[in-house]
Amino acid sequence: MTADSGLRVVVFGATGNVGTSVVEALGEQSAVAEIVGVARRPVDVRYPKTTFVTADTTTSDLHGIVRGADVVIHLAWLFQPTHRPEVTWENNVLGAIRVFRAVADEHVPALVYTSSLAAYSPGPSDRAVSEDWPTDGWPGAAYPREKSYLERWLDTFELRHPDTRVVRMRPCFLFKRQSATEQRRLFIGPFAPGRLVRRGLVPVVPLVSGLKAQVLHTSDAADAIVRATLRPVHGAFNLATTPAVDGHYLADLLGARPVRLPRRALRFAAWVGWHLRAVPASPGLLDTVLQLPLLDSTRAESELDWHPRITPRETLESFLGGLQDGAGLPTPPLAPDSPRRRLGELSKGVGERA
Repeated sequence: MTADSGLRVVVFGATGNVGTSVVEALGEQSAVAEIVGVARRPVDVRYPKTTFVTADTTTSDLHGIVRGADVVIHLAWLFQPTHRPEVTWENNVLGAIRVFRAVADEHVPALVYTSSLAAYSPGPSDRAVSEDWPTDGWPGAAYPREKSYLERWLDTFELRHPDTRVVRMRPCFLFKRQSATEQRRLFIGPFAPGRLVRRGLVPVVPLVSGLKAQVLHTSDAADAIVRATLRPVHGAFNLATTPAVDGHYLADLLGARPVRLPRRALRFAAWVGWHLRAVPASPGLLDTVLQLPLLDSTRAESELDWHPRITPRETLESFLGGLQDGAGLPTPPLAPDSPRRRLGELSKGVGERA
């Protein structure tokens, strides 16, 4: 970078829930001159200052893509197929390592990696944890195993490459209106009646002991990622809002009646749905959610001057509106909902393919 040229930023996973918001936010920054968005599939979408390239992190030559970059942001991730964890491991772990190695080989000054709340070990129920909480994950599902493994790999990477500024963002659950179809497809499946998930039409909401989560609007997460890109910070940052969302919160949001449900019953339903290929999310993901700690975002607030602008209620209302309308964006991961698309999910095998 020269004083007049501005930053060149490469974003892997630029067309998904987080990537589209990051690319959009980067384009608004005067300090950013050029954005290279990397995606597995070709896209026909435009953002300011952005050029898209097609590459697979598991097979493509990544050195030319990151060469000359000032910052590389790695967001690329596969949540499916949950029935074939070797596929997600190859993309999420081995693909990420290829990105990190290319960053080191090309002497890129900074790497911003989006880890996850799921990298954390099970936490206390009475308080939120900071970034020094152990990141050993939960062994019962591929997603936390993969996130935890990369945390350990980056520990070694930082020791071997002390001149590379490494930032690890650890957000809670991320939602926006335009991600509704993607997240319905990845976690709930083609049988979810999205248009009926609205206030007054949902009669009951289950109350499950220990089932609660913090939610954050994707644009707020993108704001933190961009701040970490532009500032000389390093290390881990939790990203979350309060209050945490539980069954009582959702019941109030939907005007529904809260009904207590044993954990065992919910897990059995998840197990049956997954094994029947009716639901893409594995029962291990439910177990993960039940174990997750709450996050303390004090460090992001103090060092990044970051404060979420959108409340959990506003985030959920926006997301639920997206479910009702089949919302999306013109990128392959975020393509809007349609009957034809749902039939395609069934024909490909729910939880079987990326």
